[in-house]
Amino acid sequence: MDAQNMQKAPTVMKESKNKIRVEFERTPLKERLKAKFISTFFLQKFVWFIFRLVLLIGISYVILFPFFSKISGSFMAPEDFVDVTVRLIPKHFTLDTYKAIVNDLGYWDAFINTFLLSLSTALIQTFVCCLIAYGLAKFKFKGNGIVFLAVILTMIVPHETLRLSLFMEFRYFDILGIFKLLGGGVIESLNVLPFTDINLTNTFWPLIVLSIGGLGFKNGLYIFMLRQFFRGVPDELEESAYIDGSGTLRTFIQIILPLSIPMMITVFLFAFSWQWTDDFYTTLFFTTQKTTLMPDIISIPKSLQTNYAGQNLYYSAIRNTCGLMIIFPLIIMYLFGQRYLIQGIERSGITG
Repeated sequence: MDAQNMQKAPTVMKESKNKIRVEFERTPLKERLKAKFISTFFLQKFVWFIFRLVLLIGISYVILFPFFSKISGSFMAPEDFVDVTVRLIPKHFTLDTYKAIVNDLGYWDAFINTFLLSLSTALIQTFVCCLIAYGLAKFKFKGNGIVFLAVILTMIVPHETLRLSLFMEFRYFDILGIFKLLGGGVIESLNVLPFTDINLTNTFWPLIVLSIGGLGFKNGLYIFMLRQFFRGVPDELEESAYIDGSGTLRTFIQIILPLSIPMMITVFLFAFSWQWTDDFYTTLFFTTQKTTLMPDIISIPKSLQTNYAGQNLYYSAIRNTCGLMIIFPLIIMYLFGQRYLIQGIERSGITG
C-alpha cells in the first residue's frame, strides 16, 4: 500500500501544479499582477535587489573612478588642468602626451626589451618552479621539509635585505671560485683565464640565472601554488605510467605537465606581469641607461616640459599616462588568459 502511494504521489503533485497554473492564467490580469507584485515576498526580494545594485555600483565607482580620471587626464591639454569647468571630459582633446612618450622616452624600445626579458624569465620560472614543486609534492626524501621551509623563507625575507649581496654576486660573478682559480691559479705562473670574475650587470643574465635556480622574484609563491596543485593529482596516474615502463622525467613531461596547463598559465601570467612592472631587480642590475625598460619611461618628456600655474597637475597626468601605457599590454594579456587564470587559482588550493 505504501509503495502504491509513493508511486501516485508525483502524479498527484504534477496534476495539482497544472491545475493551479491553469486557474491562475484564467484569472484577470489585474488580479494576477496584484498577486505577483503586491506581496511581502516580492517586496523583500525587490529591496534586496536594490541594495545589492547600489552596493555594487558604489564599489565599482570607488574602484574604477581613479582609472577613468587617469584615462581622461591623458587626453587633456595643459590649459584643461587650470580650467575649473573641466572634470572628466577634456575641452581640448589631444594625443600629444602619448606621442611625446613614444617619441621622447623610447616607448617601443622599452616595450621590446621588457617583453623579451619578461617572456624569457617567465618561461624559465614556470618550468623550473613546476619541476621543484613536483619533487616536493610527490617524492619523500630526507630534507623535504627543510627545502620547503627554505621556499617559504624566500616569501618572507624582504628583498631589500638581499640587495647588496645580490649586486655584488653578479657584479663579480664567479661560480664556486672557479674563475679566480683559473685566472690567478694556485700556481702563480699558470694563468688559464685572463680574468678572475665576470661582470653580469646591465645584462639579462642575472635575472635568467635567478630564474634557472628558482630564486627569481616571487618564485617561492609559484612553487607553493604548484606544490598544492600537484598534491591533488592522483598517484594512480603516475603508478600506471611506471607500470607501463615510463620513467620519472617522461611521466612528468608527458602526463603531469599536460594536466597542469591551467596552473602553468596562471604561474606564467604572474611571472610575466611581475617582471614587466618590476623596478627592484631592474634598478639593481641595470645601472646604466643603455637598456631601456618599462619602469624607465615614467618621466616627463622634454617636449612637454613647461612652466605654468597647473604644472604639477599636468606633470602628474603625464606620469599617470606613462603608467597606463605600461599596464595596457598586461590588460590585453589578461583578457585572453583570464579563464585559465581563474581555473589555476581554484586548483592551487589557496582560495578562500
